[in-house]
Amino acid sequence: MKANIYLIPSLLGDVPYSKVIPEEIRTQVKALRYFIVEDLRSARRYLKHLDREINIDELVFFELNEHTRPEEIEAYIKPAAEGNDIGIISEAGCPGVADPGADVVRLAHMKGIRVIPMVGPSSILLAMMASGFNGQSFAFNGYLPVKKNERQKRIRQLEARSATENQTQIFIEAPYRNMQMLQDLIETCDSHTMLCVACDLTLDTEFIRSLTIEQWKKMNPELHKRPAIFLLYRR
Repeated sequence: MKANIYLIPSLLGDVPYSKVIPEEIRTQVKALRYFIVEDLRSARRYLKHLDREINIDELVFFELNEHTRPEEIEAYIKPAAEGNDIGIISEAGCPGVADPGADVVRLAHMKGIRVIPMVGPSSILLAMMASGFNGQSFAFNGYLPVKKNERQKRIRQLEARSATENQTQIFIEAPYRNMQMLQDLIETCDSHTMLCVACDLTLDTEFIRSLTIEQWKKMNPELHKRPAIFLLYRR
């Protein structure tokens, strides 16, 4: 009999799990033996954070990241076909959203294995909720180009799309390049375009501000090496 694959949200930072993770997840984790994880070390630490009594050495982990070969993924879900429930844990936030776990979920559907998403923090949705921008139509664009001229070109495209489609544009950057991203947005966008910056979501140091580009020119937030989400909105 085929079992289930549980999509288990993880913490967005160093906070008590009880602040953002439902007790149901802790209960489910204790019942699982097999896990597909983005990063082995952080997953083991997270599980210990949820339950100090858990015996990590009794668990079976499959690591899923950019180095995983497609043929390996099929072997990862074999325990589910044999009747064993499996948990998928992202590096941060919700599995399958800006996360390689989507590859496992897609294969599970193809093989008729039930997929069960569990409630937990998503930085993308939390930022969208707190921005005050259009939540009826929004798009997550992942990372923008690294090169400055290409990044600015992409920013102009997203700004134009937001204005044309009345759609919020969401994207992220490597934390050590956040300040460069903010500067490029200020230099590139129209002064009336709205920009929301949401960083350290769910943490005590959480920072969320929605301002016009003109107003951002007078701001000097310290975003370096802080996980951040950027949202553009042009009416």
